[in-house]
Amino acid sequence: MVVLMKKPKTFEILFTDPRKAFYCSGDKVAGRVVLEVSEVTRLSALRLSALGSARVEYSKGKQRCRQELDYLRYEETLHLDDQPTDSDGSVTLRPSNRYEFTFGFELPQHGQLVSSYKGKFGCVQYYVKAVMERLSQPPLECRKEFEVEEPLDINTPDLLSPAGGMKEKKVTCMFIPDGQVSLSAKIDRKGFCEGEDIYISAKFENTCSRIVVPKAAIIAKHIYQANGRTKVFRQKLSSVRGNHIISGMCDVWQGKSIRVPKMKPSILGCSIIRVEYALMIYVHIPGSDKLTLELPLVIGTVPYNGFSSRTNSMSSQEGGEMSDSWVSLGLPSSPPSYSDIAHDCMLDSPITPLLDDYDSGDSPIFVRAAGFQFPPPPAYSEIDPEPNGSADLLQVC
Repeated sequence: MVVLMKKPKTFEILFTDPRKAFYCSGDKVAGRVVLEVSEVTRLSALRLSALGSARVEYSKGKQRCRQELDYLRYEETLHLDDQPTDSDGSVTLRPSNRYEFTFGFELPQHGQLVSSYKGKFGCVQYYVKAVMERLSQPPLECRKEFEVEEPLDINTPDLLSPAGGMKEKKVTCMFIPDGQVSLSAKIDRKGFCEGEDIYISAKFENTCSRIVVPKAAIIAKHIYQANGRTKVFRQKLSSVRGNHIISGMCDVWQGKSIRVPKMKPSILGCSIIRVEYALMIYVHIPGSDKLTLELPLVIGTVPYNGFSSRTNSMSSQEGGEMSDSWVSLGLPSSPPSYSDIAHDCMLDSPITPLLDDYDSGDSPIFVRAAGFQFPPPPAYSEIDPEPNGSADLLQVC
């Protein structure tokens, strides 16, 4: 008959540097296993193992998809210094003492690990586990997780190269052609880090009879693969919007910014879990599907090493079609023209029903903006060097 003994008073794993947020390839993971017993205990062995794996699990119809991939496997038996052992190799632990078993191991070199991750249908986890083996007693175990973040440098030729594209969509109303909506957009590089601003240069044209709204959003795409099947989960992280564009007009973004929020770096080296990001630039068209353009993004850990994120992100546009923006020059804007003020009042009037965000449902196809009063001209004593002005909202040529 086996007599069950009391559980240890203390049985836990402590890392040497508890403030360390994450580990990288090649780092040493060190710590100690602290053990305090409530009664005299004969310890036959204390085994430590470090494990790391990627795991995917989800249901696809009636089939249960599951797959696992190991990245780290380490084992050792821990010993106490200057502690006498019995003839069978066991150690007697007494309640009045505190025992500390030290450990340390190195993580595999670069390219052999994947950053820690927890998602909807999978995860990448790393942990240290200690197993306490006692004579004539069931083993006890404790574990402690640690984070791994693989460095991802965005200062590579591919990630510093620009990305852009253009899309257009023909709009119909009751199967009758109703003009088209088009967009062209460009960003100066594909690699970014948390907290950086992405500057967008874009042009939107609207020749249909509806009022459309341009928008941009950072999208995360989580890709899970198991048993030969693939599951994709998309998530919108942050977004910005532009002014409404009425029929026959166009709008230009010259360095419109969207900030990269707090997020995990891209995961590109795992065969069963991938985390990809994209900048989605789209136009909301009432009564029709969105016009969407996706530009690839890679979120890294090593930030851009240019002189200034804001200045360098715009400098690559010099000499291009949209390089005259005051943002890229770093100069204050010229005094607003009368047409600028009239445009702002016309599109941002709080009594215009089109200001609602209609992404979540249908919206009226045709709306009539309420009347407004022109404000007085701006009180500038200087002579406008560009008497014609250049409003953000331009007529489609």
